[in-house]
Amino acid sequence: MSRSFTVLVPARLASTRLPNKPLADIQGLPMVVRV
Repeated sequence: MSRSFTVLVPARLASTRLPNKPLADIQGLPMVVRV
C-alpha cells in the first residue's frame, strides 16, 4: 500500500533583513525546495 502525504512549510516573503528569503537561490534550487 502506498501512502502519500503533504508537508506545509510556513515561509515569510516579507522578511526585513532578506526579502523573498524562501525563494533565495541556493546552488540552483530555492530554499523552500531544500527544506
